[in-house]
Amino acid sequence: MTDQTSRPSITAVILAGGKARRMGGQDKGLVELAGRPLIEHVIARIKPQVSRILINANRNTEQYARYGYPVVSDSLSDFQGPLAGFLAAMQQVESDFIVTIPCDGPCLPDDLINRLYNAQQAAQAEIAVAHDGNRMQPVYALISTRLQQSLNEFLASGERKIDWWYARHNTVTADFSDAPETFLNINTLEERDRFQPIGHNSPSC
Repeated sequence: MTDQTSRPSITAVILAGGKARRMGGQDKGLVELAGRPLIEHVIARIKPQVSRILINANRNTEQYARYGYPVVSDSLSDFQGPLAGFLAAMQQVESDFIVTIPCDGPCLPDDLINRLYNAQQAAQAEIAVAHDGNRMQPVYALISTRLQQSLNEFLASGERKIDWWYARHNTVTADFSDAPETFLNINTLEERDRFQPIGHNSPSC
């Protein structure tokens, strides 16, 4: 496992800025699973892997701030999607890279960042994106903060598709085909109920 002190600075960005339409409008990061808000499961998994965490949220910012990490809202209005969260984070951090992860994915592996970083280093890429063996998982990504201007221009042009922005840059995929559970996410209350563990205080990943 790569020592944090030997790699460029990385900030983990937890994306909690969506509308969560399929969750009945509830704030997904604050929906409880196994007695704790989803975001707490994500924080517990990512905290040992980085020295910096930032939360991207567009509502309930005071509740998110209670976790002790900076909370930033999109600089673009009306919930413009994950790329708007990427940009908001880049505008705030001083790290060389950000790693983006969704607030509704409680099964992060303990080597998520190392795998993304190793893939990025091997290709000297600007972006490393997780791949589950079948398809790319675009919101699980390591992204150079030097791409802030490019992303700002892309969004200013009216574009919102992550894949299209990635295609403009030197992007490599990181193989997670042996850990597809990494990308289990909870989009509805029904999914949350099916994922609810019995007799445990953490989800079964």
